[in-house]
Amino acid sequence: MNLQTCTESPQLVATRIEQFVRNRTGGMIRDLRVEIIGGKVFLSGRTVTYYNKQLATHAALAVLDDVKLTNDIEVY
Repeated sequence: MNLQTCTESPQLVATRIEQFVRNRTGGMIRDLRVEIIGGKVFLSGRTVTYYNKQLATHAALAVLDDVKLTNDIEVY
């Protein structure tokens, strides 16, 4: 699905992305937040491994195609 052709509200899309990321990462992203601003998706939160951060990126991209994604998840 492309954000520009999506008929769902940005809030519903963000919720779907958040659920998919949580499922794919086993809930390992703390304080996960998904925002859609101007047709771009922003992920934020915290995790203990770069692998979890990468899983979050791939999960978000699996929900939407052809989207600009910024992954600001902090690895601590």
